[in-house]
Amino acid sequence: MGFTIGGIRDIRSGIRRRGRTADRLVLAELSGRWGWDVVPGARATADGCSCGTRRCAAPGAHPLDRGRRVAAGTAADHAARLWAPYGGAAMMLPVGVAFDILDVAERAGRRALVRLERMGLPLGPVAVTPEGRAQFFVAPGSARALPGLLYRMGWDDAGLDLRPLGPGTYITAPPSDRAGLGPVRWLRSPGAASAGRPPEARLLLGTLAYVTHRTRTPAYA
Repeated sequence: MGFTIGGIRDIRSGIRRRGRTADRLVLAELSGRWGWDVVPGARATADGCSCGTRRCAAPGAHPLDRGRRVAAGTAADHAARLWAPYGGAAMMLPVGVAFDILDVAERAGRRALVRLERMGLPLGPVAVTPEGRAQFFVAPGSARALPGLLYRMGWDDAGLDLRPLGPGTYITAPPSDRAGLGPVRWLRSPGAASAGRPPEARLLLGTLAYVTHRTRTPAYA
């Protein structure tokens, strides 16, 4: 059975509509349900990065310079209108506002999460990136406090593959593509309590440091 030009146009329009609907649903969840600010991010392209910068240092893995922020709690209809110019853009979350991040190798992160759940400790969301990193959501201010916490726990000189992310950094939100490598995924999905009140880093740090030290996965730049 053949297709008419009009039929092809209808198919393409349907794909665009489904894309807009998917964006709207994810945006409503990130901003409205979980209470996070969302900013549009660049996409990886055949030429490098959709930002248009030659030799972009992080193609498909950074916010757009002039992208408009959708504030936490924005009504779904208004959020969709704000996002309309950025259809297909990655959704990124500013770190240091509602949460900080403890970033470890995925292998270590998975092992640590099993231990932490068995211990019954309070946990926030945990995301996994296609680069093989696990990102634990912790309370704002954790990145700044991390060196002191590691020192008091005796882990300050252990060469851990444990990286704090704080104010001024951004993470790619699931299920957006990151750097053309594939989607970011939830290893532990957000919940009503965990998204709004992620745990203090000190509650997780002993286990994360121990497992990271034992796993000995090389850090990446």
